[in-house]
Amino acid sequence: MHVRQLLESKGNDVVTCRPQMSLHEVAVTLSEHRIGAVVVTEDAAIKGILSERDIVSAVAREGAGALSQPVANFMTARVRICRMHHTTDDLMEMMTNERFRHLPVEEDGKLVGIISIGDVVKRRIAEVQNEAEAIREYVTQG
Repeated sequence: MHVRQLLESKGNDVVTCRPQMSLHEVAVTLSEHRIGAVVVTEDAAIKGILSERDIVSAVAREGAGALSQPVANFMTARVRICRMHHTTDDLMEMMTNERFRHLPVEEDGKLVGIISIGDVVKRRIAEVQNEAEAIREYVTQG
């Protein structure tokens, strides 16, 4: 399974924010959309990613005052991305080795989607269930 198929089944909507937005504004956005991360963009370019974990870390380090500061102060600026040709195995390896849960999808320099670890796990479970069913059918027909 490739990123292209994942996006075809889940959709390619991506919630983004601007670097100058406050952490509080982004926390509200995360809550409203029931998501764990936003891609930080400016002039259609990916500038960073901000996760709920980043917000918690900011508040733990700087107190509640962090919530009034801009996202740019706390986002991860070195964003690891994936492309349509990456497989679910590629994604699992990247996410596991680098310990993150969201990968923006970029094609031709444009943000075209986002994949979460939940998306990958859901797809992998479906694949395992399909394989198990195929084996059951094979055994009962033989």
